[in-house]
Amino acid sequence: MMWGRRIFAAVLSLLVTLVTGWGVLALWFQLSRPWALAFGAAWCLLGLAVLAVTLIPQGRRYWRQALLACAVGIVAMGAWWQGLKPSHDRVWADDVSQMLESHVDGDIVTLENVRNFEWRTETDYTPRWETRQYDLRKLESSDLILSYWMGPHIAHTLIAFDFKDGRKLVFSLEIRKERQESFSAIGGFFRNFEQVIVAADERDIVRTRSNVRGEQVYLYRLRARPEQLRAVLLDYLERAEKLRQHPEWYNTLTSNCTTILFELARRIAPGLPLDWRLLASGHFAEYAYDQDALAPDHPYAELQQRGFINERAHEADRSGADFSRAIRTGVPGIERP
Repeated sequence: MMWGRRIFAAVLSLLVTLVTGWGVLALWFQLSRPWALAFGAAWCLLGLAVLAVTLIPQGRRYWRQALLACAVGIVAMGAWWQGLKPSHDRVWADDVSQMLESHVDGDIVTLENVRNFEWRTETDYTPRWETRQYDLRKLESSDLILSYWMGPHIAHTLIAFDFKDGRKLVFSLEIRKERQESFSAIGGFFRNFEQVIVAADERDIVRTRSNVRGEQVYLYRLRARPEQLRAVLLDYLERAEKLRQHPEWYNTLTSNCTTILFELARRIAPGLPLDWRLLASGHFAEYAYDQDALAPDHPYAELQQRGFINERAHEADRSGADFSRAIRTGVPGIERP
């Protein structure tokens, strides 16, 4: 009986600690600092009161009052949390200020608000939003791009579509930052950002990572038939249109740049297994390799080594060479230009 009570008290204490910590972080990321501090302190005091009733023998006489206060607090917190709604009506950063709009007429796709910024530094750039037209009959290949910005286990995932006329179109699911706002992986768990699908020129969205931000960028040729690529591209457009009509929260764990690619790929191959590397996005290329989705007849270490584009990207800047051709030089599965 004694052990049962101790186990119950330990489990309850753990739950109270987790709920208290979650509430404090939610308040911190959603409220202005004075209100976050005030409500966060009140939430902590409530958690400490429940812990005192649970752990201190003298406090157990007040367990009913503590549980009632706890229930009221959780209901109030839950109602507030559910009342937070994503919005398109904010002062957005320039690079996510516009949303992709698409029009499909048979094989012809017209895209409005394709991003094609000229980046000199992260704060010095020439903004350009373009209307472009693509013929899906000319879609012939695709590349997986991983950009490492926070160590070897976390990467931003992009997919580039290649057309026979040499044009590239890159899709990326990103946080929709407000002006003067910066990304926070923790904040991404607490409805701190909306999400947006960006369609961009490769020289914009890839070069800014390799040449301007100094991230480590890798490119891999995907194994896919044109009809599969067409389905994935149209799925991206469908998802972008849904976001344009109905804003959604970005979530660091469940709704990010890697999970959307996995969801779209599963429409083509429903048997794709879940894997820990879907969360540790820096290992997503290894996952794709194990699913036979990358160039065949090469070990993964070779694909990774030859897919590293940074040196070629910087050399393209110095020489004025075509950026997309330069970064693909020597990548397995891609014919020599």
